[in-house]
Amino acid sequence: MIERYGSRLRLPFLFLGTALASAGIAEDGLTRGWLNAAECGASGSKYVTTASTTTGSRQITVADAGDFQVGQGVMVSKANIRYLPTHLWGTGERYRNSKPVTNSVEVRGYDGTQGSWVVYVLDIAPSNKPAFRWTGDLGRTWQPEQPVTHGWQPLEGGVEGRLNPRDWESGYVIAIGARDQLISRIEKIEGNVLTLRDPANRTVSDAVVRHNDTFALQAAVDRALKEKRNLFVPIGHYRLARGLRVGNPAAITIEGASAVDTVLDISEGEGSCIHLSEGVEATVRNFRMIGFMAFDERDKAGEMRTRGSTAIWGFALKHCNAVTISNTERVLVENCHASRMSGECFVAGGRSRGAVKPGRSHTKKITYLRCSVTDSARNAFNDVMCGIENTDVLNCRIVDVGGNSWEGASRFVTFAGNYVRNAGPIGIGNLGPGNRDDTYPDLGAGQTLVADNVFEGNICYGNCAIRTSRGSTQVIVRNNLFVNFGSSGVSIGGNGYPNEFPAANTTVTGNIFDMTAVGQKSVRRTAISVGADDSVVSDNQIYVRGTNDAAVTGICLYEPSVNALVHDNLVRNCGAGIAVIAGQSVVKEVVDAKTFVVGYGTVPLGWQPHLYRGRTLVWFRGGKPAGTSCIECFAPLAMQFKLKQPAAMKSGDRFEILSDAANWVIHDNVISDCLKPVILDANGSPTSLLKGNMISRGGATGAKQAIQVVRGQFTSSGNLINGFDEKP
Repeated sequence: MIERYGSRLRLPFLFLGTALASAGIAEDGLTRGWLNAAECGASGSKYVTTASTTTGSRQITVADAGDFQVGQGVMVSKANIRYLPTHLWGTGERYRNSKPVTNSVEVRGYDGTQGSWVVYVLDIAPSNKPAFRWTGDLGRTWQPEQPVTHGWQPLEGGVEGRLNPRDWESGYVIAIGARDQLISRIEKIEGNVLTLRDPANRTVSDAVVRHNDTFALQAAVDRALKEKRNLFVPIGHYRLARGLRVGNPAAITIEGASAVDTVLDISEGEGSCIHLSEGVEATVRNFRMIGFMAFDERDKAGEMRTRGSTAIWGFALKHCNAVTISNTERVLVENCHASRMSGECFVAGGRSRGAVKPGRSHTKKITYLRCSVTDSARNAFNDVMCGIENTDVLNCRIVDVGGNSWEGASRFVTFAGNYVRNAGPIGIGNLGPGNRDDTYPDLGAGQTLVADNVFEGNICYGNCAIRTSRGSTQVIVRNNLFVNFGSSGVSIGGNGYPNEFPAANTTVTGNIFDMTAVGQKSVRRTAISVGADDSVVSDNQIYVRGTNDAAVTGICLYEPSVNALVHDNLVRNCGAGIAVIAGQSVVKEVVDAKTFVVGYGTVPLGWQPHLYRGRTLVWFRGGKPAGTSCIECFAPLAMQFKLKQPAAMKSGDRFEILSDAANWVIHDNVISDCLKPVILDANGSPTSLLKGNMISRGGATGAKQAIQVVRGQFTSSGNLINGFDEKP
């Protein structure tokens, strides 16, 4: 019997043995025609011992030689002080501000007292008297500023840095990394003395010696690729000093014997456990992958609030992740389970079909099936470029993850059948200037189906479970369950960042939102919020169990988005049922009497120069309207609005933008037991319509009005109101 899942076919588990046999793997784990990693010397051993090392010597004396063998790789802690490449960022466009270091920065003196791997970040704010503050814990704490002297200046752990003359006044961020780990191979074993290929550069008596299977596993991968064979990895604990690169595979499967007991451990290393690069087809199956940064260190993996630059991320400075995919055409990652990863755990990036030259590949299909990400500091699944196509995240588990559950700028994505608890949002879009090409206007990006998932509890990062933003278009969110949900649910985001497209064309339908706060303080949250154009919200259930919760809003619509259809939803026992709110933003800087730079706010800002041309801008001061202006144009590169006539404006002024035809229809919804069933606090338009809704007081003590009209132009027609004495 073959089961059908959506448009996909799925084999029941009773066929597993047959499938394995046809693939060339016997049920006892032995291989027929496959390459076994043990043949290339992979130990799979967790054995650890201590050792003494001597500066300049290749010999180390271990407490017990255990199962170490000649030819195997080892990691020896405390034995080899070395410095990682220094990075330098300056001011400029976000994500495009890295600078050449040349000889601007020098470092010396690390003594190993701060751990096996330490990163120091120096932050120089723009100033005519440059000074730097610094952190040794990826931004958790910052040490006081000290002036840039161009001499050797102490940090900690013996480290001294020297900032040689350059334009430090402009503002910069510097990252300096140091390690004490010796990566080598065993050339001879005589009793308890191991002779290594490489000498130590420190004399210590308490070094820790571990197996390092990087060399053997990489040799196995390379041999399998050369011989066009699949690779089988037996049960074992395989420590990695760096990731395994699978370069240009024609067709390869890398399979562990057990997703529980075949472990790729990069906790003492850096990089990706497996990096697929270029090629046609690859399958990675049945592994457990372990890194070095857990959920409780998620703040260290995030974006640092630096003064001298932007977009400095902790996980990029101390990085590990499970699988990276770079332009491989077809990839299946199945039954792989990752934890303690600092970076985007399962991540893909690469060129778009519009940028592919003859003989080059781009990613056309990725499937993550029955995988999990738990106890990790950053994102679970991630496509970082818009050119990646057809990514599926299916039947996966995401728990205690400090970044996004999914973040994608790619095309044609399915996120279905997954379970998410205490993790970040499904982030759809994120199309910055650096991750789109000339195909975007015709092909779009961010097209995503989010279906049949369970979201439980709350969101630890990003405030909502599902968010569309920054260029996402053609998005469907359907048939998901939100259980005891203490955060916001779905945010259809209209506001964006400089040089970016707004989101649009979104349908949210058939979801059930149980917004009951269980075991935690109830915070302000919204089941569904809409701030982007062209949205349909229909057939959803939104409710709170027990006493109604004043902190919960069922559905909230924000102006100046247009073309919104909200119908056949059941909203019950919330603080606010359906709310309509005007979006506001502020003036950041006045350029001249007719031109200003826009600052923060909720007015959507897109890439199109014609955005808002000819529309009316309403000024607000002291919370009250203070006049109007007509918009001549919007310049996205400069983030400037130009008005047709001069206006008396200043930095900090707030404004709203009107619509001549909002095309909002809110109809045939059932709103019951809510403290404020309907709130109309927006400008509205001749095409803003509220009709055919059933609004009942129910058991909502203190509910005074069925429809609270604060302001605006709305047409109300045929609404059935029960239990309220007040007229709408």
